[in-house]
Amino acid sequence: MRLLTVRSPLLALKLESSQKNLLIFNFTIAMSQGNETKILIFSLAITGAIIGGGGWWAYNSGLIGAGGDKTPIAATNGGEGLQTRLSNGDRLLVSDTTTPQKQAGIQALSAKNYSEAITNFEASLKTIQNDPETVIYLNNAKIGNAQSYTLAVSVPIGGNIDAAKEMLRGVAQAQQSVNDLGGINGIPLKILIADDDNSPEIAREIAGEFANNRDILGVVGHFGSDTTQAAAQVYQEKGLPMISPTSTSVELSGVGDYIFRSVPSDRFTGSAIARYQLDTLQKQKAAIFYNPQSNYSQSLKEVVNTDLLSQGGEVVAEFDLTGNFNANNAVTEAKNKGAEVLILLSNSETLDAALQVVRVNGRSLPLLAGDSAYTAKTLQIGGQNAEGMVLAIPWHILAAPNTPFAKMAGQLWGGEVNWRTAMSYDALQAFIAALNQNPTRQGVQQALSDRNFLGEGASQKIRFLPSGDRNQAVQLVIIEPGNRTSFGYEFVPIQ
Repeated sequence: MRLLTVRSPLLALKLESSQKNLLIFNFTIAMSQGNETKILIFSLAITGAIIGGGGWWAYNSGLIGAGGDKTPIAATNGGEGLQTRLSNGDRLLVSDTTTPQKQAGIQALSAKNYSEAITNFEASLKTIQNDPETVIYLNNAKIGNAQSYTLAVSVPIGGNIDAAKEMLRGVAQAQQSVNDLGGINGIPLKILIADDDNSPEIAREIAGEFANNRDILGVVGHFGSDTTQAAAQVYQEKGLPMISPTSTSVELSGVGDYIFRSVPSDRFTGSAIARYQLDTLQKQKAAIFYNPQSNYSQSLKEVVNTDLLSQGGEVVAEFDLTGNFNANNAVTEAKNKGAEVLILLSNSETLDAALQVVRVNGRSLPLLAGDSAYTAKTLQIGGQNAEGMVLAIPWHILAAPNTPFAKMAGQLWGGEVNWRTAMSYDALQAFIAALNQNPTRQGVQQALSDRNFLGEGASQKIRFLPSGDRNQAVQLVIIEPGNRTSFGYEFVPIQ
């Protein structure tokens, strides 16, 4: 995700052809579901325009390519198949940000020719500044054969390329920051990258591989809650600390004493949405749209439902966004049942269906949503129909624009970054703080679990609850007209 700023983190969507610009959003124009042909035609038309006039955006946000050649799930089963998904710089994983210099750097690093690798990676970054994979490989090449600590990061390169890049930017920035300062007690930090496709099955295998590699002292990952939960079982059993920067399901709370999150859980997000409806909008009745097959979506729905009911509100209808969902029928039914607010709790796979609800609603009822809707597509497809929609997200750069993190992000990536990058940065920063105390797996776990633990986050101190959850409030943002993006709308923090 690149955040070009809206003076907002997800929005720096200037569709310039220069590859140096930093794009913060998730831009994948997917076909609308059901019979919404007009939306589909509209989406395809816009996509064509963007590809023609904004090649940089498409190139850097993952529209072109979806990662390197990977072994399919059925063929993985550990061994060499799984190794094609792992790289510390000796293999290309993010293929849509490839340059001849990057390829040469990978070959040189694989041959342990570190000086040549450094030269080539630096040259590649002059062409594509905001490529986090190259930054990580460059940092690793600078270490060479010297003593180092190793942390791993597992991201959905083959499943959600934009989210993968956003997460890798946070990890790369934290790695570079600590190594530039001399490392952890004088020892630099290496990063091993894995592509899990956001697949629970693959993530479980990768978790086993990480656990068996005694050099790995901790893992940043995974992306989706279902994927993280599958891998967390392995980490807990094997005693390998994990910090997820993006998985928010309440089911991950207290799953084990080696499992942590740098992102607030759905408990915080759902409560914020319910309070906004009842206290700010002063509306009692809501209709919820969600994906019951998604751990994240189901979890958030349950929290919102419970909090509304406990505070005098009411959920008059719930709609499944999957299958043969019909937005026209659903919105009509919601209104007939007395809904005063529509709450969109889609996950990334059902965002298109949720955006159909936005279009059909036409701003007739207030819209509330979770962090999964914080994408460029929401601004692009939602347009004026999404104006006024309020989302609960973990972090927004405009709420803390002058922090060292935000300033370094601008210099390193050429633009602003979004909450997924900030939370990934925080996850690695937490590991760095723990490694400073005791650079062993058990030592890291004990440090993170200590009630007095503090890490330096992107804008706030990093603290964990006994459940392993991040102790931090969420940020509400609203969609308003603005010129920070090419769509004429942007996300703006609500103070």
